[in-house]
Amino acid sequence: MRTQEQLQGISLLGSQHTAYTDQYSPQLLETFVNQHPDREYVVTLHCPEFTSLCPKTGQPDFGEITISYIPRIRMVESKSLKLYLFSFRNHGDFHEDCVNIILNDLCRLMDPKYIEVYGHFRPRGGISILPFANKGDEEHQPLVEQRRLQQLAQALNTPSF
Repeated sequence: MRTQEQLQGISLLGSQHTAYTDQYSPQLLETFVNQHPDREYVVTLHCPEFTSLCPKTGQPDFGEITISYIPRIRMVESKSLKLYLFSFRNHGDFHEDCVNIILNDLCRLMDPKYIEVYGHFRPRGGISILPFANKGDEEHQPLVEQRRLQQLAQALNTPSF
């Protein structure tokens, strides 16, 4: 079990007074120390109810966000991530921008060895948008390229009507 000292800085988890902000708030993100830095493993977090606003029309956009990463020293705390993702509800940006903003914020927060963010947005105007962004340190550049090529191949193999 983790000690109280190891849990310092985690203020949202277990709080009975959670405030849900209505503005984009990267400062909500909290981390904890990876207890297994000697091992490479993948953490995947899935948010099936992501919402943001179209920057032009102000209409809501609905989608799913999946984040996978190989931690280094710090890991994102899931409740803070949930509140952070919910803070996009009144944030006006294109889907591609949201995915890249999330990737950049999490990179600054954790400095992971590798990270990818995938968005699957519901159709608006008959078109679904599925942005993918990833980043890795020098050692993980082959994985960065491999995953990009996999995403591209998957997109090219999507049946057309």
